[in-house]
Amino acid sequence: MVISQFSPEIHDKISFYVYRLIDPRNGNTFYIGKGKGDRVFAHANDALVFEAEEDGMSEKISTIREIHRSGLEVIHVIHRHGLDSDTALEVEAALIDAYAGLSNEIGGHGSRERGVMNALQVQAIYSADAIDKITEKCLIIKINQSSIEYHNGSLYDATRGTWKMNIDRANKADYVLSVMDGIVKAVYSDLTWRKHDEHIGRIEFVGNPAPKDITDKYVGKRIPDEYRKQGMASPCLYVNC
Repeated sequence: MVISQFSPEIHDKISFYVYRLIDPRNGNTFYIGKGKGDRVFAHANDALVFEAEEDGMSEKISTIREIHRSGLEVIHVIHRHGLDSDTALEVEAALIDAYAGLSNEIGGHGSRERGVMNALQVQAIYSADAIDKITEKCLIIKINQSSIEYHNGSLYDATRGTWKMNIDRANKADYVLSVMDGIVKAVYSDLTWRKHDEHIGRIEFVGNPAPKDITDKYVGKRIPDEYRKQGMASPCLYVNC
């Protein structure tokens, strides 16, 4: 039997939950989410009334509509239920990390700081000396290995853009700290920010490696815990700006 909503008494009991949407044609999980009530069914229901042009559809909606056209229904799996909101976020993030090829448009909560990494990376994070306090006007930019690979191995190019930020505020920073897995990998100075030519509303910088005294102060060290708290979803954080 296929259902498109929970009964009212279920709404009162299930609380927050984490779910997977599965394509019955191949058994692949194509979307993972967190919600309450009938959230798990909303994606399939929305896809039925989606009126945008084909090239404007998200991958998720496109997949759901293809499933419907084949005469089948999306398989809804509740992975964990009876959760509070924060726990549901963590479970959702862990599942997003575990399944490749999802149609989720953004990564899971905390994936930049506490996502999938090997044992050596975990050791590096927790054994690195912590920065006691950042005293300069800095902009912390959090990147990941995928971004570096996308930029052909260039840490600089992965760090410098493109970012959705206010250019006037970005110009107040004297340094950019390039941070991966909570560890400062590089510091850049002599910053010039400019609007990106192709991505409207986003900016990038041109800069140089910071002087040795600044590099020695920060590179290889763990950023203060206050900049690694859960809920800091933005990859760009202002410090003293």
